Amino acid sequence: MNKIIAFIFAISTLSLYSQDKKLVDFPIVDSNQITSIYIDKNTDVLILWAVNELADDVKEITGKRPEIIPTNAISKKGIYIGQISSGIFQSKVFKKELSHQWEKFSIKKEKDNLLVVGSDVRGTVYAIFEIAERLGISPWKWWADVYPLKKENLVLQLPLNGIITSPSVQYRGIFLNDEDWALQPWAAKTFEKETGDIGPKTYEKIFQLLLRLKANTIWPAMHPSTKGFFTLPGNKEMAQKYHMIIGSSHAEPMLRNNVDEWKPKIYGDYNYFTNKAQIDKYWQDRLDEVKAFQNETIMTLGMRGVHDSKMEGAKDLKESIEMVEKIILNQREMLSNTFNKPLKDIPQAFVPYKEVLELYDNGLKVPDDVTLVWPDDNYGYIRRLSNPEEQKRAGGSGVYYHISYWGRPHDYLWLSTTQPGLIWFEMTKAYENGAKKMWIVNVGDIKPAEYDTELFLDLAWNINSIKSDGINDYLKKWISREFTGNIASELSFVLNEYYRLAFLRKPEYMGWSQTEPTTPVKLSDFSAEESQNRITAYNNLIQKVDSLSAFIPAEKKDAWFQLVVYPVKGAAYMNHKFLYWKLAAITPDESQREKCELLSAEAYQKIKELTDFYNTKMSNGKWNHMMSMHPRNLPVFDSIKKTEFSKEVSISETSNKTFIQANQFVAKKGVNEYQWKTINGLGYSDNAITLFPLKQHYFKTEKPSVSYKFEIEKAGDYEIEIHLLPTHSNNFDHEIGVQTDGNKTRSFLINSKERDKTWKENVLRNSAIVKLPVSITNIGKHTITITVNQTGIVLDYITVNAK
Repeated sequence: MNKIIAFIFAISTLSLYSQDKKLVDFPIVDSNQITSIYIDKNTDVLILWAVNELADDVKEITGKRPEIIPTNAISKKGIYIGQISSGIFQSKVFKKELSHQWEKFSIKKEKDNLLVVGSDVRGTVYAIFEIAERLGISPWKWWADVYPLKKENLVLQLPLNGIITSPSVQYRGIFLNDEDWALQPWAAKTFEKETGDIGPKTYEKIFQLLLRLKANTIWPAMHPSTKGFFTLPGNKEMAQKYHMIIGSSHAEPMLRNNVDEWKPKIYGDYNYFTNKAQIDKYWQDRLDEVKAFQNETIMTLGMRGVHDSKMEGAKDLKESIEMVEKIILNQREMLSNTFNKPLKDIPQAFVPYKEVLELYDNGLKVPDDVTLVWPDDNYGYIRRLSNPEEQKRAGGSGVYYHISYWGRPHDYLWLSTTQPGLIWFEMTKAYENGAKKMWIVNVGDIKPAEYDTELFLDLAWNINSIKSDGINDYLKKWISREFTGNIASELSFVLNEYYRLAFLRKPEYMGWSQTEPTTPVKLSDFSAEESQNRITAYNNLIQKVDSLSAFIPAEKKDAWFQLVVYPVKGAAYMNHKFLYWKLAAITPDESQREKCELLSAEAYQKIKELTDFYNTKMSNGKWNHMMSMHPRNLPVFDSIKKTEFSKEVSISETSNKTFIQANQFVAKKGVNEYQWKTINGLGYSDNAITLFPLKQHYFKTEKPSVSYKFEIEKAGDYEIEIHLLPTHSNNFDHEIGVQTDGNKTRSFLINSKERDKTWKENVLRNSAIVKLPVSITNIGKHTITITVNQTGIVLDYITVNAK
């Protein structure tokens, strides 16, 4: 069985890069030879490390390790790897393409040689790992135990003219956050016991992963459970070893982890109004440390509270703005004096997160060479982007994005269910509106957010790598690399459905509870019919995963469990737990009630068993303490007690509802270059539509529109619901017009203020809902026409409900 699977895997790995017919083969290993790798004798140590990683990868696949040979020139047949500054590469073409470029690389076959050249150290390392991935090595080989299957012959396939590429976004990285329940206890108790924390041994593995994902920036972990990055010996040294750029979050200006490093009993209040001298010294000490060690950094400017809170001491908005402007000027003076460079040559960022965005929108001035890093609303919807004037700034702009979050209205720290289509849409929109300088994604604990993390960073490297109709193709390629192309179509359906069902309601939200303040769980808003349909949908996913497991070779079973089985079944059983509770509460049949109660209890037990397997048995206990089934001990994760069934609820009647996907329009109208387009894999419909291009644009006179038909069999009162994604505009002025059967158009503003009641409802259901009551006297077909006042509005689906 395994030999057959291995053969299929080998074919599928080749086919990943075989869709372009104009390909050339470069043999690495066959029965007669192993191609040697040649490097400059003065090769940088990081490049040397990456070359050895590639040689080990080849050995892992074939059992044969290429020899690594120092050389001064291209002579014998082989693979030549190095920077453009190396004496090996003297071609004027290479010099022209790569000299003085940022992280650019070229991979070309010339005669019998493979020439792998980078513009700088990181660019060369990325080229090496590009080869490894094309040979079938997953970037997650260590972090998700994705071991390659054995092959006797190994061939690298390249486009006819080779590869020459450079990053779309300059600074690309992750923020380790809310690590209290997984990454920190795993590091402290399992992987790095000698440190008892997330220390240099853990960061080394993280930095190696980031290089394989072509990332270059880290915002280190900073919760109270974790010691500050710079306080643990070896951390900054490890960052330097792997050429990682160290940044810090919105709450940690000047690379200071306030939660761990600011000692009120020693330093006093973290209040710039009353304690300026001490805070300035605190910041200056870190700058002196960074200068002495020569770490590559990007400095976060401004000031908030010690942790994720507003700045202390200001009486009002005006005083806050004036003080933050003063602080930024002082910080920049420190930077200039410390590093003896022009400020434009010192990377700096300003993150207008939460209340700081209000300061910016009310006139806070940020120097032109500072990068504006726009945050999302913590739920995947970018709150603001640079307007045309801001896009002219020398510092450019970027995005701070979440695929994991701790906070109101509810955390999502357990599973990773942010829909890939949403990441694609929001980040592509950001890029088209100038966010090209810095992308940081909050990944929580890294696991189990492997897929979303890679997709985000792949877009950051090459924004054109995935098209609006190619999100599923990207997933299939990922499946083929991680497992086998033989199951790519079927598993892509499973994972797409996993994300789609969670788009309507994440597993963490199934208790219909909230946090900050924490509220108890309650029965869902789903009707009996909707509950049963959802249970059936998840049962289908469980059955599909079980049937596909037979096609997974033994070497990949651990990867299969952590990347597919645990998230899919975990989400399914969390839904079972609450949906069977709902059905038990509304059924008048006592035996049916008892059956549903039992199924709800069993679902909780199955999550417990899955989690125990993840921590103690999977990968021989390598990931023990990495998976918590109750992060923050929120009520949604508890078992449901039978006493909670005592309050009987009336049975919901089956709704008479017509469902229309947004892409099922009968007519559409664009304006100039702005045209309607479907994004496959976005929204609950999986086929949401929006206007392309995605750059910000208002329609003052003529407005784009889409029209839909629906049929009514009985005259009466109805309610039309238009479900849109809860996206944001800079000025809270997204507006749609709705017209039925040629009647007067009614206008609706659809943006909500962050953290108000409507916004909370919207992000928990991923939907901003416009409701239009209508009285229909004529049976038969009717028309709805929707107009929009600007780009950035996304239509998901429409329902017509009988009242």
